[in-house]
Amino acid sequence: MTEFEKMQLGLDYDDFGPELTALKESVFNLLQEINQCQFKQAKPLFKKLLKSMTGKSFIYPPFRCEYGKTISIGESSFINMGATFLDNAPISIGNHVLIGPNAQFYTVSHPTDYRKRREWITTCLPITVEDDVWIGGNVVICQGVTIGARSVVAAGAVVTKDVAPGTLVGGQPAKLIKYLE
Repeated sequence: MTEFEKMQLGLDYDDFGPELTALKESVFNLLQEINQCQFKQAKPLFKKLLKSMTGKSFIYPPFRCEYGKTISIGESSFINMGATFLDNAPISIGNHVLIGPNAQFYTVSHPTDYRKRREWITTCLPITVEDDVWIGGNVVICQGVTIGARSVVAAGAVVTKDVAPGTLVGGQPAKLIKYLE
């Protein structure tokens, strides 16, 4: 099993090994090119970077990620400028999703025990954003979270737990504000 496969499955992996280091360097170079383009010129480069990006979806540069090929974006979704995807585990964005500027998706976490952090131990869990979701600007989505269909995440929220479909959440940490019709 490769280090990339181990990482994707949430197993212990060597983040500084030759396989992942080479992949990160390649992604860094591609992101440099993407982030120098206008968004229309960047679209074919995003298709090269990401696992999948379908139809009328697009990302407005600048954009940051670690691997790219773990990110899937559905139909007619929009990611605004300044997004950061720490995609050590899969990040799946559904159809008709709007993501505000400077949104951050973190599939990686570290132990609270400082001794384990000294060993660079990480855990990786996927993030899923279902269809028709609106994520406001400066939102942080933490590892293992699913944002339910038709929900709204208010600007500045920090999402640490799953968001039920058809709800509005906000705050730090994000809490239910109301059910949407």
